[in-house]
Amino acid sequence: MNTVTRPRILVVGAGFAGVECVRRLERKLSPDEADVTLVTPFAYQLYLPLLPQVASGVLTPQSIAVSLRRSKKYRTRIIPGGAIGVDLKSKVCVVRTITDEIVNEPYDYIVLAPGSITRTFDIPGLTDHAFGMKTLAEAAYIRDHVISQLDLADASQDPVERASRLQFVVVGGGYAGTETAACLQRLTHAAVKRYPRLDPSLIKWHLIDIAPKLMPELGDKLGSSAQEILRRRGIEISLGTSIAKAGPEEVTFTDGRVIPTRTLIWTAGVVASPLIATLGAETVKGRLAVASEMNLPGEDGVFALGDSAAVPDLAKGDGAMCPPTAQHALRQGRHVADNVIASLRGQVLKPYVHKDLGLVVDLGGTDAVSKPLGIELRGLPAQAVARGYHWSALRTNVAKTRVMTNWLLNAVAGDDFVRTGFQARKAARLKDFEYSDAYLTPEQVREQVEGPRPQ
Repeated sequence: MNTVTRPRILVVGAGFAGVECVRRLERKLSPDEADVTLVTPFAYQLYLPLLPQVASGVLTPQSIAVSLRRSKKYRTRIIPGGAIGVDLKSKVCVVRTITDEIVNEPYDYIVLAPGSITRTFDIPGLTDHAFGMKTLAEAAYIRDHVISQLDLADASQDPVERASRLQFVVVGGGYAGTETAACLQRLTHAAVKRYPRLDPSLIKWHLIDIAPKLMPELGDKLGSSAQEILRRRGIEISLGTSIAKAGPEEVTFTDGRVIPTRTLIWTAGVVASPLIATLGAETVKGRLAVASEMNLPGEDGVFALGDSAAVPDLAKGDGAMCPPTAQHALRQGRHVADNVIASLRGQVLKPYVHKDLGLVVDLGGTDAVSKPLGIELRGLPAQAVARGYHWSALRTNVAKTRVMTNWLLNAVAGDDFVRTGFQARKAARLKDFEYSDAYLTPEQVREQVEGPRPQ
């Protein structure tokens, strides 16, 4: 077969789902059976669950960014950019490259794994003054920002400014928010010992969530254990509370409290990538409604998975959807690759079924809570399970070696408090990292694909 007649498989997104799909396609398809293209702004796979440890300096950014080009057998074509629209009728994906060039990429089969973005609400000042915890750049930036607040507070002669710089607010009592607050609190607790002019009692961390419990998926006992660990460290937890408005130097809670702070970290959940809205297809809470085989009903050659797809959870039944977790994304990636190949070869597609293996929450140091296979663990056993799970899930031996080395070095030598230079004079906030305004409307997608109409 020549290049022109080979089927074109386009994979959108290089997260857990997208990368696993591409790797499976490469292993199971012969080079002349299909062409595989991957759309991603960065040529690496980010191990998202360990981002809080990058923010706290336990891990280096490079250790959780696994290069997509390490394999010498890698033959997938990578388009450095982000998909901003899909025309299902014309079978064209519109891509904005990292140089802001807009190109049309035709396909025969498309796998949509664009992931998710931080969920925000119409709260005054939120996107202008909050940080997220969704990208590698955000994690590295937050670390610099937190350490810079200690530096600036130490140098300040104004007690009001000093107090505001030493208060930190994290919104979101899920895994990301809880681990972020826990890891960064440990960082500031260790760092303040190097600032003799600062009163450690001035450093205050606030973790707030509108829900009545932290991490309800863990159950009452483990959730209470995690809450007790954080409170024992001095983190003030406020449940049933959210943000009413955010400013550059203070945050107002919905219960009326005003907290002077220069640091607002927003981790209150995620929503599907805005790319899904450009398809004009049926959605479930913003996620693309797909069949249990992860194909889009009524469309030929369209598959979706991961955070942006509402995949039926057949293991749970009762209309449940698979949660947006790494373990589901990894397995869905491999499964959807098999179904793409089956579709390509005219074979029967198989439904996706996976029973959840449990949950792990690393609170830093020797503190953790885990629930592997329904078994509740706390302390060192939970920490061993949490780090063991994350370590085993890393894709390459190089990444595993880097992460293990970082953990050992941190355990032996402690934290370091070096700012790396991400903290520039021009502040960057949540809206500057995720490019959520880059997507086209369905009408703009059609206009881009079909070209301007003749006058």
